[in-house]
Amino acid sequence: MRTILSRIFNWNNKQKAESSDMKYLIVGLGNIGDKYAQTRHNIGFEVCDFLAYKHDVSFKMENLGEVANFKHKGRGIHLLKPNTYMNLSGKSVRYWMNKLKVPIENILIVVDDLHLPLGKLRLREKGKDAGHNGLKDIEKMLNTQKYPRLKFGIGNDFKTGQQVDFVLGKWEKKEIQELQELIPKASDLCLSFVAIGAKYTMDQFNK
Repeated sequence: MRTILSRIFNWNNKQKAESSDMKYLIVGLGNIGDKYAQTRHNIGFEVCDFLAYKHDVSFKMENLGEVANFKHKGRGIHLLKPNTYMNLSGKSVRYWMNKLKVPIENILIVVDDLHLPLGKLRLREKGKDAGHNGLKDIEKMLNTQKYPRLKFGIGNDFKTGQQVDFVLGKWEKKEIQELQELIPKASDLCLSFVAIGAKYTMDQFNK
């Protein structure tokens, strides 16, 4: 009898683990409010919005963020746009990671990066915050640098002392034209991360 109960218990635990492994949390970083809409710092929001549009789902306001979800290749994808503002992004990420029981390796943070030229996408499984306050807070709240992130290059066409104005500035007309191709490409990268994992996705997209 104990053997049978033990097998049932182990099977249930295995099913829960497998179910957890099939969940993914894609987090787009940004700042809430009309003031920050369509700014370079909000590119994470833009990628999540495109993924939601592409899969015909809508965001709902929940605790610490807006959330949407859909299925892709048998995997449950949860989209999150934190409403904590950029510098406190980690609070929202930690809350939803724990609530949804998503393994840290199944979390993907989509973030702007001024160290990369516009159009460059770079997926990393871990790394330093490189001065980005959103990543800095996530590292603090998760107590690790080992979480996947998709860096979306926004360029660095600004003069000394104008970095804040640049990242919080609106996209220029010529940049918006490029984004029409770049945002769908970034969303494809997110789906590839879910479908085939970070390593093979990096081989494909980081060139």
